[in-house]
Parts: sequence; C-alpha cells; structure tokens
Amino acid sequence: MKYFQRYVQIVILLLFLTSCAIPSAKERRQQALQLAEAAGWSEFCLSTTLFDLSGFAPSQQTEPHNLLTIYFEGDGLAWLTRSQVSDDPTPVNPLGLKLALRHPDAAVVYLARPCQYGQSRNCAKQFWSSGRFSPEVVSSYDQALDQLKQRYAVKRFQLIGYSGGGAIAALVAARRTDVARLVTVAGNLDHRAWTDLHHVSPLKESLNPVSFYKPLENIPQYHFVGGQDKILPPSVIASYVKQFDSEMWPAIKIITEADHRCCWVRLWTELYLHIPIELK
Repeated sequence: MKYFQRYVQIVILLLFLTSCAIPSAKERRQQALQLAEAAGWSEFCLSTTLFDLSGFAPSQQTEPHNLLTIYFEGDGLAWLTRSQVSDDPTPVNPLGLKLALRHPDAAVVYLARPCQYGQSRNCAKQFWSSGRFSPEVVSSYDQALDQLKQRYAVKRFQLIGYSGGGAIAALVAARRTDVARLVTVAGNLDHRAWTDLHHVSPLKESLNPVSFYKPLENIPQYHFVGGQDKILPPSVIASYVKQFDSEMWPAIKIITEADHRCCWVRLWTELYLHIPIELK
C-alpha cells in the first residue's frame, strides 16, 4: 500500500508539472506579439466566410510588390496527448512566425492557422484535429490571399509553409493560378502516410496534398526535410514526390542536422538564399 500511494503521488506530480509546462493561450499569444513587435511587425486580422485569421506583417510594408511571400504556421498545440485535443491551438513555439521574421526582404506576410492567437469565429476542435486541412480551412486561406492580393497590389505569391502549414500552402497553391512557387519546411504533404507511420487516427475530414499533385506539377517547388525528423521524416515527403513523373519531381533538400523543430530558424536565411535561382 505504501508503494502504491507513493506511485500515485508521483503520477499526480508529473501531471501537474506537465500542465504547468504549457504556457496559457494568453501567454502564447503574448510571446508571438513580442516577437513580431521586436522585429517591427504589426498584427492584423483577415475576416473570411468562416474564420478570422490572425497574421503579422512588417509595419513599414506600404509599397506594392510584384511578388508577396506568405508564411503559413504549423499545426500549433493541436493535441495535448495522443488522445486529447487541445482547447486552443495557439503554438507554444511559433516556428512559422520565427521563419517569417527571418525572411530576407520586406515583401512578406505571416498567417496563423484558424483559431490560433484567439482571433476567430467557429472554433470547433475539428478545425485543428481531423479537419485541420478541410475544404473549409483551405477555402478560408484562398479568400485571405485574395484580400492580400488587393491590399498589396501584387500579381503573384510565393507560399512557404512549416509542418502542417506546408499542407495548407500546397492545397492553396493547387487551387490558384497566381502562385509562383511553393516551399515547405518539414511539411506534411501526405497526411495519410504520416498517420499510418505514427499509428494515429486518419485525418478523415482533411484534404490531402498528395491527392492534388496534378495541379501542382507546373508550380516550382522546393521542400526542406530534416534528416533527424522523427515526426515528419523523409519517407512522408517521398510518398508525395513519387506521385510525380520523374522529370517533374519537386526539388527536395534534406538538412542532415535538423529535426522537426531544430534548427530551422537558425539556418533559415542561408537555406532560403540557396534555393535554386530558377525559384527566385
């Protein structure tokens, strides 16, 4: 009995420490605001039919550009455990934002995912779990890009997505004619291969980028993959690439030292500047 009581105490302590380790949604939002403001960026909100999407952009970005780069955030804190969906998907580590802040020019915008940073309508948990890449979500970004195209008087977009944001970038690119290039960082481009790999429930309410390879064939693509990534390993991107004819394979760059989170931010400016010239 003594050992059992001790075991229960340890379990309760571990659960307490785990819950304390996750910053509150307010603290996570504040972190993003501080990062953006320190870089001279301002927050904005785009209202689409279903969602209000949070975003950040350089405060001094007033001149029209021919090409606007859009960064899409990852899935954020979508799940607390393998079986418990989070109440708020605001990222603990907004890696997509951190990459955007290192973009080498000012013609750039960062877009969060639905219900991240607490500025949205229709925040049903399905939109950051099984339906994170649903038609409704993808349509909201399509509308957002139309608004940004008018706001910045641009003709074309470069779409860059981190992790699940890579899926969003690909799915949005597949339905538009003004995407000049698609870049992903540790991107989830075949979520069926991903859920099979980790033996988790399939994302039944989500579109899968691998199913839309045909309209992506004529868009220049470059995909960065971490050699140490256990979450989205090279096998997932390989499942996507093999759908293309060999002469049209998207370019892949495996970064040996990187995993799913490390060390993309530190390496990003150099990696981006070394994308083949035909993609720039």
